[in-house]
Amino acid sequence: MSENNQNPAAHADEKRANGAEKNPNRRNRHRSHHKGGNRPRSSGAEQAEMNEAKDEALRTLNQNEKKQQNHEQKKKNTQNNGRNQNRGGGGQNRGRQFNRHERENRTYNPYEAPSKQEIALSELRAQIVLQAADGSHPEAYGTEPSKPQSVTPAPSEDQTVDEALLPPLGANTSAVESQPKKKVEVVGIRFRSAGKTYYFDPHGIRAKKGDFAVVETTRGPEFGDVCLGNTMVNADETVMPLRPVLRIATPADIARNAENRKKEEEALAVCRQKILAHGLDMKLIDVQYAFDGSKLLFYFSAEGRVDFRELVKDLAGVFRTRIELRQIGIRDEAKMLGGIGACGRRLCCSTFLPDFAQVSIKMAKDQNLSLNSAKISGVCGRLMCCLRYESEVYTEEIKKTPSNDTLVRTEDGVGVVISSNPLAGTIRVVLKDSPDTAPKQYHRDSVTVLGKNHKGGNDEKKGSEK
Repeated sequence: MSENNQNPAAHADEKRANGAEKNPNRRNRHRSHHKGGNRPRSSGAEQAEMNEAKDEALRTLNQNEKKQQNHEQKKKNTQNNGRNQNRGGGGQNRGRQFNRHERENRTYNPYEAPSKQEIALSELRAQIVLQAADGSHPEAYGTEPSKPQSVTPAPSEDQTVDEALLPPLGANTSAVESQPKKKVEVVGIRFRSAGKTYYFDPHGIRAKKGDFAVVETTRGPEFGDVCLGNTMVNADETVMPLRPVLRIATPADIARNAENRKKEEEALAVCRQKILAHGLDMKLIDVQYAFDGSKLLFYFSAEGRVDFRELVKDLAGVFRTRIELRQIGIRDEAKMLGGIGACGRRLCCSTFLPDFAQVSIKMAKDQNLSLNSAKISGVCGRLMCCLRYESEVYTEEIKKTPSNDTLVRTEDGVGVVISSNPLAGTIRVVLKDSPDTAPKQYHRDSVTVLGKNHKGGNDEKKGSEK
């Protein structure tokens, strides 16, 4: 080694003395720049190891930096791809600015008026929703429409005739409503006297009123009476699909139905004995056998719930068929048992009423009937069904007739209505000029309604003046 290498400090002083300080930015390759200050130059092996360690550290740092950059780039690409997919751009629109806020590099203001392009986009979205079934292709986003588009475009040549006949949205649909409704052919079948009429599909069978037929029901084949022959009714009056008529009843079917009626009487007596044996608080009303004998249905009434599980087991052991017990209301009980009403005739529900209509006490009030429950109730204990027969007529006539306490002008002077007869169209009026005389009767068309007579109106006026 040279003398200068053995004494680095002396060599540095000599360099400064020779003018090395003229270039203060020049670095000494033997000088170690770190907090520890200057160190003497190490040997060649140590220097090589230090260089290798530095190179390894630089390579590791570069690899970490590259991994971080790649991760950030992938994340950025993923965000751009998701943004492009949400806007329908796909890979071709990657990096494209889709609104004016991005183009102008400013924040979004929700209170700012929309641009023409945004308005066109909203209209396009509405057209896509409304035209989802017409097969048309709306213009692509970003293109200005050449002319305003209607909600439903005119039918093209390649569209079918049915599509062309469809009315546009918002058009007057009165012509469509005036078109004849779809009709279907049905046959009306009734299973019990005064029962409800059910519609069935004749399937080419011709039936007339008074015939017997075997039809398919949810309980299997049933024997019924034809109360309505083959006729056309509106499709909306039926519950589709209709169950079919199997056949017109044969003599064997009629004999079998009569045999089932005899079995029902025997089953009724047996079931009553079983009810007494089990001590159940229930009243047996009726029994119905299925036409094919697969089910035996018992109808009963009770004030509350009844545990009849043991009774069902006993009945199934006796009749060897499926047993079903069904609890019914008091009105259904009267319909099945029948009876005589207050008018002296057979009950309406057991003769001709197919369903129970809703009856309210207001109907009795409109008809000026006594509100005594014993007089307006039927044998079932509910309001009589006949109260509803004339309810609509009374409602219309009451609207035309002046009500009580109404001030009217008659040919004899001004008076107050004290009673009315809506069906006859007459009213009884007490004249103000002669309040002590008997009320007079007038026809509603011969008087003029002046308004409602407010009792104590003069006293109210005096009180307001004070």
